[in-house]
Amino acid sequence: MLEACLAGLSELHEALDDGEGRPQPAQRTLVRDGGFWSPQLELELDVAGYSSLISLPLGHSAAEQALQMAARRGAMKPLPGTLRHVRAARLRATVGTLDRTLVVVESQELLQGQKRGIAVALRKAKAELRKLERLRQAGRLPRGSLERRVQTALAREHLSTFVVPTLGGTEKAPTFSWRVDAVRRRRLEHTRLGRRVLCTDRHGWSTGRIVHAFRGQWHVEELFRRAKKGGLVPWGPSYQWADGSLRLHTFATVLGLTLVSLAKTALGTDASARAMMQSLAGIRATLVRTTTGGPGRRPTVMLAPELTAEQRRAVKVFELERWFPTLLSCMPARPRQP
Repeated sequence: MLEACLAGLSELHEALDDGEGRPQPAQRTLVRDGGFWSPQLELELDVAGYSSLISLPLGHSAAEQALQMAARRGAMKPLPGTLRHVRAARLRATVGTLDRTLVVVESQELLQGQKRGIAVALRKAKAELRKLERLRQAGRLPRGSLERRVQTALAREHLSTFVVPTLGGTEKAPTFSWRVDAVRRRRLEHTRLGRRVLCTDRHGWSTGRIVHAFRGQWHVEELFRRAKKGGLVPWGPSYQWADGSLRLHTFATVLGLTLVSLAKTALGTDASARAMMQSLAGIRATLVRTTTGGPGRRPTVMLAPELTAEQRRAVKVFELERWFPTLLSCMPARPRQP
């Protein structure tokens, strides 16, 4: 699917470059969250003029190499600036046949979520393993069936890494025991859980910029996720049945999400999109109808609102005073230059 879209996507970015009158094409980096890493796709992206940033599957050999490096003492270091709470390790390696920069990123939020998932899966697996023990003792489970059911019970959430089953005996009289290896579980948490391996050909980018670029995709996904759930700029409900109407409805939703993202970028705010839009919606004036005591239609007077510092900044950034001159009366006057 991505290969089929590359030509049209490249034409769109070229039109944007021409529209802005850029002498050189803008840097284009395609960010992907996991999935299958393909050298052929990477080469096609390069031909189309795109750099690549992807989260490698942890089972990939290059990801394994990066995780082993990051597990060394002192390899993971905090990033500067706004990402100072994030730790990362970086190396340059060959992925397939391509030269790539790998960044191992540690996320405490991801770690805690994975640990909760492992705890839930482990409780279910223990219940299943105890049930298999009872069936084996009753002689109702041959060895082949026992092995398959043990593999199924430990197939979730890295359980096979630290839950050690021991099977023996014959097909009709198997033996079975199991244990949870605490050392292996701690090693798993220290070397793999809560970590992503980012792979990019942007060798000149700093580690912080690579991490920030990858996180940018999460913000886009979050906007679409909220749109589907009826949040800001919701997609539904859609009372459309024709394909053309549905496409137009979806285009309008995407356009609205794009405008919200552009407004957030222009303001440079750390607030959520919903909080930002609520703040912008508060920029309003009050129309007061006055009286002159004479005949005719009574005139109205527009009273300026009380604006917060963020709202005053939005007035300046979006030049709202062009359509709303009354706002000028509530903006602080600039000090005169001596």
